[in-house]
Amino acid sequence: MANIIIKNNIRKVVKEIDEEGVIGNVGEEVEKALEEKVREDLKVAIARAKKNQRRTLFARDL
Repeated sequence: MANIIIKNNIRKVVKEIDEEGVIGNVGEEVEKALEEKVREDLKVAIARAKKNQRRTLFARDL
């Protein structure tokens, strides 16, 4: 199964968002939790698109 979330990108985004620079590290469990969250959100979005008889997934499905 392909990974959607890349830990290095999480670190970059955390640094961008954390203006004070307090957060220096990102734990391994953050990557796994985000991966699970995104996959679950995508499952729900796919079900919504199918329910609406579409073959295209749109942002509004999220």
